Amino acid sequence: MSDTTNNGPVLAADGTPLKKSLRRALRMQKMRALALIAPLLIFVLVTFVAPIADMLFRSVENDIVSDTLPLTVEELAKWDPNSTEAPDEAVFKALAVDFKAAVAEKAHTRLGSRLNYEMTGLSSLFRKTGRKAKKFDLETGTDFKTQFEDIDKDWVDPEVWQTIHTYSPTLTSGYFLNAIDMQKSPDGPEMRPENQQIYLKLFWRTLVMSVMITCSCILLGYPVAWILANLPPRTANMLMILVLLPFWTSLLVRTSAWKVMLQQQGVINETLVWLGIVGTDDRLALINNQTGTIIAMTHILLPFMILPLYSVMATIPQTYLRAAKSMGATNWTAFWRVYFPQSVPGIGAGSILVFILAIGYYITPEIVGGTSGTFISNRIAYHISSSLNWGLGAALGAILLAAVMMLYYAYDKIVGIDNVKLGG
Repeated sequence: MSDTTNNGPVLAADGTPLKKSLRRALRMQKMRALALIAPLLIFVLVTFVAPIADMLFRSVENDIVSDTLPLTVEELAKWDPNSTEAPDEAVFKALAVDFKAAVAEKAHTRLGSRLNYEMTGLSSLFRKTGRKAKKFDLETGTDFKTQFEDIDKDWVDPEVWQTIHTYSPTLTSGYFLNAIDMQKSPDGPEMRPENQQIYLKLFWRTLVMSVMITCSCILLGYPVAWILANLPPRTANMLMILVLLPFWTSLLVRTSAWKVMLQQQGVINETLVWLGIVGTDDRLALINNQTGTIIAMTHILLPFMILPLYSVMATIPQTYLRAAKSMGATNWTAFWRVYFPQSVPGIGAGSILVFILAIGYYITPEIVGGTSGTFISNRIAYHISSSLNWGLGAALGAILLAAVMMLYYAYDKIVGIDNVKLGG
C-alpha cells in the first residue's frame, strides 16, 4: 500500500508523512516495552546468566601457570616434553626468578594446589620450595638446577616438568578430559588407569537411576492422577491437598525422615519383621545404596508427576469412554485405545520435569545414597565446596548440562515438544 496520493504523500495529523509517523510510533512502543522488561532482564543477566557463564568459563581457564611462572613457561617452551631428562639451567634460573616473585605474593601455593589436581605431590613440592626460595641469590647465584635438586629431588623428575609444560597454556581441555576419566599427556589425551576412572560410571549411574525414578513416578502417579481426575471436584480438591502437603515440609526433613525409616532398625524393616515377611537376621538393606535413593527421590518427586498428569486428565471428557463402551469395547480396550493416548502429553510433561529434577539432585543421594547411590551432582558439589577444584566441577556441570540438552532435543525430535502440555 502506498503512502502517496496524486497530490503528494499522505500526512499524519501533525503534518509528517504517515509512514514515518507510524515507524516512529512503533519504535516508541518497542522502547516502552523494553523499558518495562529491562529491570527483569538485567536481574536475570546479573544473577543467573553471568554466574553460570563465569563458572562454565572456569572449565577451560588455566592462566595461573603462565601468570605465576611467566619466565619459566617461556623458557620451558624450548624443552622437549618427551625428553627423559629435566630441562637445562636456563629453565631453572627462570624458575628461581619466578619463585621469588610468587612467594612474595603467596601465589606459589595456589599454583601448587592447581597442579596437584594433575599430579599428586606438587602442592607439597611448591610449598616446600617456597619456604626456601628466599635463599636464591639471583644476582650472583649459579647452578640453580643443583639448588632446586637439593631442596627436593622431584625437581629433576621429567614428569614434574611435563605436567608444568602440559598445563602452561592459558586455556586447557584438561578439566573436560578429567571429567570423562582421561588425562593430558605429552603424546595427547589418554585414559586414566582403571582404578582412577569414576566419572563415567557416575554419569551412567545418574542417567540410569534418573530414568528408574521417572518410571517409578509414572507407575505410582498415573493411578493417583486418574482417581483425582475422575472424582467430584470438591473431593478431588481435598485430596489434592495431600499431594501438595510434602511441599509444606523441608526437603532436608523429608530426606532425613526416609533415612530413619529405611535403616536396618527403621520403621519399614521393623514392620516387615512384625508381619513375618522377613526374619530378624534377614532385614532388607534399604539405606546407603541405590535402593534408598530411588525410594526417597520417588517420594519427593512424585507430586511433580501427579500435577501435570492430573491437569491433562481433567480435560479428557468421560463421554469418550462411555461412547467406546457403548460400541462394545471392554474397560481395558476403552482405556488403552481411547483414554491413555489422550493422557500421553501429561506423561511427557511429568517425565521431563521429574527427569531433569532427578538428574540434578544431590541432597537426597548424599544423605541416603551412601557410596553406591550418589549422583554426579554430588561430585560436582564436592569439587565446588570442598576440594575447591572449580574447573573440574564446572566441566562436570557443563557435560551434565549438555547431556540434558541433548536428551531434550532427542525427545523433541521423537515425541515433539509441542505435544507436551501441562493442561488446558
